Amino acid sequence: MFLDTAPRSSVLDSVHRVAALARHNLTIRRRDPGQMISYLAMPMVLMLVLKPLYVRAVEGGAAQVATGLMVMFSVFAISLAGNSILAERTWKTWDRLRATRAPAAELLIGKTLPIFVVMIIQQSVLLTYGCLVIGLPVPRTPGYVLAGIVVWAFTLLAIGAALATVVRSHGELSVISDVGALTLSSLGGALVPLSIMPQWAQIVAHVSPGYWALSMLQAAIRGDAVGMLAPAGVLLTVGILAGAFAVRRLTRGWGRSRLM
Repeated sequence: MFLDTAPRSSVLDSVHRVAALARHNLTIRRRDPGQMISYLAMPMVLMLVLKPLYVRAVEGGAAQVATGLMVMFSVFAISLAGNSILAERTWKTWDRLRATRAPAAELLIGKTLPIFVVMIIQQSVLLTYGCLVIGLPVPRTPGYVLAGIVVWAFTLLAIGAALATVVRSHGELSVISDVGALTLSSLGGALVPLSIMPQWAQIVAHVSPGYWALSMLQAAIRGDAVGMLAPAGVLLTVGILAGAFAVRRLTRGWGRSRLM
């Protein structure tokens, strides 16, 4: 077993267990990089195709198309995180992980940390591509943008983890995450500018995490720290609640013969 089953209590021991899980899951990601490559290539192509339309339709169209597609394709990380956790139940290895000294929170962090790092890299590459090719304004304060990406990645992975502890199969997870991702990102203004959407859609958009992510990233690119606060607060709240729900489900014995 790659996780020590002897009693451990220190922070360093916790880091050791998380790192062991993360290395294992990073190996799995490296062996099957197809999804992440597609989530990087597709938004690049769509940015080029849709840029003329956005530039003519709304002011700041280059920023809208770049940030919108960044948000839209990052939402698919929900399925990546969910499948990473749900696979342990499919392989019937979750009880083995629970038998170690690693608590549920450490197991979640270890499973999602590689995806978290990949998401940050993906979003950074798309942002650079947007600046160099699409005409996205160079961020005034790159640190704000990095902070926004980190908050958004945390929220998505927490939602994916929570979803994985509710669904009963990979097919069910795929349907919910894919349809939900397209719906929430579209309603949030990631695909169609919010200003040209129907009035009812502009109101409903506020319940979509994609709306807050888009607002936060656009404020970060402008260097508007105050404008980032409310969206970041909403996303962090959603992420913390989703993460707490996932930890509770895992602690109660999720992954055994039946969901609890």
